[in-house]
Amino acid sequence: MNNSEILVKVENLSKKFCKDLKTSLWYGVKDLVSGVRGSSQERQLRPKEFWAVKDINFELRRGECLGLIGHNGAGKSTLLKILNGLINPDAGTVIIKGRVGALIELGAGFNPILSGRENIYNNGAILGFSRKEIDTKLHDIIAFAELEEFIDMPVQHYSSGMKVRLGFAVAAQMEPDVLIIDEVLAVGDLGFMLKCFNTIDNILPHTAVIFVSHSMPMVSRICNKIILLEKGNSKFQGDDVGKAIDMYYGYFSNNTKNIVFTNDSVVLKVISIKNEEDTLNGIPTLNWGDEFELYVEIEIDKSVETPEFFITISDKEQRPVALLKPNESSVNFNRKDNTIAFTVKHSKLQLSKGIYTISFTTLTMERKAPLLRINNVLTFQMLYEREIWPPFLLDAIYEQKKQI
Repeated sequence: MNNSEILVKVENLSKKFCKDLKTSLWYGVKDLVSGVRGSSQERQLRPKEFWAVKDINFELRRGECLGLIGHNGAGKSTLLKILNGLINPDAGTVIIKGRVGALIELGAGFNPILSGRENIYNNGAILGFSRKEIDTKLHDIIAFAELEEFIDMPVQHYSSGMKVRLGFAVAAQMEPDVLIIDEVLAVGDLGFMLKCFNTIDNILPHTAVIFVSHSMPMVSRICNKIILLEKGNSKFQGDDVGKAIDMYYGYFSNNTKNIVFTNDSVVLKVISIKNEEDTLNGIPTLNWGDEFELYVEIEIDKSVETPEFFITISDKEQRPVALLKPNESSVNFNRKDNTIAFTVKHSKLQLSKGIYTISFTTLTMERKAPLLRINNVLTFQMLYEREIWPPFLLDAIYEQKKQI
């Protein structure tokens, strides 16, 4: 096949579902009848129906990897199931050329009562390989999955990680023309994920890959095309993977106050980021290396001495990644009408690209007794041209030295 040949072509693809089971069954009966006579209602919603996928269009060539991103319920899994032939669309067309390998749902395609070895032969046969062809690939599949000791055990006794390893090994080692991968890779350990990405790198020149993930570093790592889905619609589509990732992060804005503890002696009145007029999807943005400055205003009871302030930065998965150094007891803030206002500065913020939230905690200076704690009090977004795995991208200077 020509490397520039289109392997996947999707035109005006749409799929609707019904929120109510009883109504859905009734619509199903009506659709069976109208299907015989011919229906003109396929693109119209009836009561209680909604579009899971609506008017999706794209082309994918050999050597291209398309990332499908979006929050839960955006339509990613529905689109993958249509592409894999598990469900039929209500409108539009899908044309896929060549063999298709799919890793969509954990254990999907495996017969639980058969052994791993027998399932390899079953999956290979479904892909159109002869037994002799599967024999030549069997050793590599088992070795890649790291299941030599368990390959003759029934798959129903496999752990989730073992199922993922076997599923990816079969899907990738069979060298499909189109490889479809869902979020199930996240079940595997880090070492296996890295091995999967190396394998994708090796087969990508000869394959078209469709990859779904909530991990933006993973998407950035392997995808050169991207579609951002929201409520079944394509909100962004193209080659600018970084822009789509920035928009995706923006959907995680949540500025609602989440008060974990308070004794009402301290009230947070204002917390804001300097230059917060620079926004993306309503979220304040900072470029890598910018000065990070917060303005804080609190109302504090007269009986309370100046407390200690802890400002924690967490990533979008709520993992704390940094703490701004707390104020020292030698620093005493002036009070005006029981209000303290101050700024906190960090000269050069080197967080990696992504969305971050701020949590605010106050303790008494001497006894460290809690006065107030609020999670997710503020959200901001770091912008940078590259997506990386670690939470920090530290500045560095490289200097060439003369060889001794």
